Amino acid sequence: MVAALDDHAIAPPVQALRFGFVLAPKFTLVAFAAFVDTLRLAADDGDRSRPIECSWTVVSHDMQPIASSCGVMVHPTGGLLDPSELDYLVVVGGLLDAPHLPVQLQHYLAHCDTFGVPLVGVCTGSFVLAHLGLLQGYRACVSWFHVVEFQRRHPHIAASADTLYLVDRNRLTCAGGTSVVHLAAYLLGQHDGAARAQKALRIMIAETPLPPKAIQPQPLVGMQTQEARVRKVMLLLERNLSRPLPTEYLARHVGLSVRQLQRLFKLELGMGPTEFALKLRLAHAHQQIDRGQASLQEVARQCGFTNPSHFTRSFRAAYGQSPGALRKGQVKAAVLARVAGRV
Repeated sequence: MVAALDDHAIAPPVQALRFGFVLAPKFTLVAFAAFVDTLRLAADDGDRSRPIECSWTVVSHDMQPIASSCGVMVHPTGGLLDPSELDYLVVVGGLLDAPHLPVQLQHYLAHCDTFGVPLVGVCTGSFVLAHLGLLQGYRACVSWFHVVEFQRRHPHIAASADTLYLVDRNRLTCAGGTSVVHLAAYLLGQHDGAARAQKALRIMIAETPLPPKAIQPQPLVGMQTQEARVRKVMLLLERNLSRPLPTEYLARHVGLSVRQLQRLFKLELGMGPTEFALKLRLAHAHQQIDRGQASLQEVARQCGFTNPSHFTRSFRAAYGQSPGALRKGQVKAAVLARVAGRV
């Protein structure tokens, strides 16, 4: 005779959450590593890395190593798993001009979708899913850095660059970078409870889990254009804030004359490249002062101003107050906040 179970019977263990990873050619290493490490730290007690609460497999059709965008090679850890063995299939994208996924992996993604496996696109994984027709009828989260290109390639897919990640039924997409950590933590929280997700984030010295509606960091100057050459110059300028680049260099970089580049910038942004560059540098200076971490001299240096007077004049013209006045206002506000906290 079988004894009846009482109220104190031990509940059966929850099945481990199972993730498969498809790494696109020239994938972004940090997006993959951040996602996997969040799972690893949440999967076990302490820091023993046993895949108890969740497991992860880098799937492959040929078991050949895959090169990341930085050149580091990652070896697959398993073949093309049966869809029944997966709770999520994560596509890690990378360089936009890299070759497409091998056809075997393209078919595998479609096969898993047919069986209802939720598909996750991280970094430019959204481009991969969209290219395969797997985002039709879904909204996609794309990095602000790539959203114009995504809209150009896939005009019929609703793309957003506002939030860190987006959950639309069985499609999950995220901007990349550290937002991958929060998407992974979100999925862990949905299945294993918040404690494991928070444990992983604490060990990684990250913030508490951020929700899907958390805002992406935005470009310093909120101007967009679909003109490829102007966009290329805009990004080049943002990467070189500390050393202003001559207009002649910028023009050569995109195969235009100086006059053609100036005319194109005026047409697209309403200002020339020199004016845009100054606006960009001042916006970065304002952001740095607002954070209150660096000295004003260091901020000026970071933003390419070698003359303090020029920096102060330009900043006042743009924001109606000097850098010093902005810093003093912050200090005063911080003091008042501390005083209020003691009352």
